[in-house]
Amino acid sequence: MERIYLTVTALNRYLKYRFDQDDNLQKILLKAEISNFKRHSRGHLYLTLKDDKSQVSAIMFASNTKSLNFNPKDGDKVIIEGNVSVYEPYGTYQIYINKMDLDGVGNLYLAYEKLKAKLEEMGMFKEEHKMPIPKYPKVIGVVTSPTGAAIRDIINIINIRYPLVKIIIYPALVQGVNAKESISKQINLANKDNLVDVLIIGRGGGSIEDLWGFNEEIVARSIYASKIPIISAVGHETDFTIADFVSDVRASTPSHAAELAVPSKKDIYKILDNNIRRMEVLLNQYIESKAKHFSQIIENNYFKNPSKIFENKKLSMIYLEERLNAYQPRKQIESYKNTITNNNRRLNQAIISILNESRNNFIRLNEKLDLVNPLSIMKKGYTIVKQDDVIKNSINDVSVDKKITVSFYDGELDCNVLKKRVRK
Repeated sequence: MERIYLTVTALNRYLKYRFDQDDNLQKILLKAEISNFKRHSRGHLYLTLKDDKSQVSAIMFASNTKSLNFNPKDGDKVIIEGNVSVYEPYGTYQIYINKMDLDGVGNLYLAYEKLKAKLEEMGMFKEEHKMPIPKYPKVIGVVTSPTGAAIRDIINIINIRYPLVKIIIYPALVQGVNAKESISKQINLANKDNLVDVLIIGRGGGSIEDLWGFNEEIVARSIYASKIPIISAVGHETDFTIADFVSDVRASTPSHAAELAVPSKKDIYKILDNNIRRMEVLLNQYIESKAKHFSQIIENNYFKNPSKIFENKKLSMIYLEERLNAYQPRKQIESYKNTITNNNRRLNQAIISILNESRNNFIRLNEKLDLVNPLSIMKKGYTIVKQDDVIKNSINDVSVDKKITVSFYDGELDCNVLKKRVRK
């Protein structure tokens, strides 16, 4: 009987088929130590998984590395999920890794996902529950370690951006087995005191174990129950905790939280400058409107030719007198004459009264115009100081050794500032 010989390719293909059909090899969970770790330029990871007695080659494709929450290196103890298959060209078997965590973190990650799903189902992450951060807070509370780098960063940023605000520190443990109770207690205390407008909770970066206090349900419930808006700032930009999802705003770092909590004084100065310019425009428009109104009053006939009005009335009276003389007896004429005389006198008085009242109104309006006229104020000795075309309201706004422009009512002076003397 003639023997049938396999090719190497056929053998390797058959072995690969057998591996791929074995359910026990398609989803394995493995604890091991990393060695011979290499990262390919395309993002694939090549490594050896070993224990005290054996080792096996493994690969993790770039598409799966996005789920990594740590940077693998030689010596790391890991837990992996994947499948075993044969690499046909070389006839070697290896593990294809789908997921990899540091040993000891896997259980924490499962607990994290379980609590996250529970709280999300309860509606604790919903946007409609989140409160807005006040635009100009007077007092800011910070729940963190009083000796850590996070509180120093927060204080420095706030002092630079908005030094008017007051900071109250609620000292808490932010790492270790007692961290969750400490953080929760301080959040509740801040709400009980009701002294702050916004609350920052957080700490600097660290491992998942270091940050775990912010992944506890007791902390999440205190954040959710808070009547004070809360900004969470836990770890670095890539770190997401349960506290981040429940808080009203999530900041990538403690420094970022400080920036979100207070406005910038530079932005406030811009707003004030814009308001001053807008007020100047409105004031000029008001003055122009009143001046136009006064001009219209002056152009009125009562002011331009009051004697003409009087003459017209007088002619009318003469005409009536002539008609009376033509159609009435002498007695009635005398009576009408008296009436005309009295009417003429009252008319003269009325005209004089109207003229006096109009003249007085004009004088009062002119005086009011003078009160709002900047030039009238400047005639009393007041001046306007500008530097770099910006009106300066305080000596603290003026820079030494730079030119200023001093405006009088009748001209301007260009001056150099040699020295400042601040009035105590």
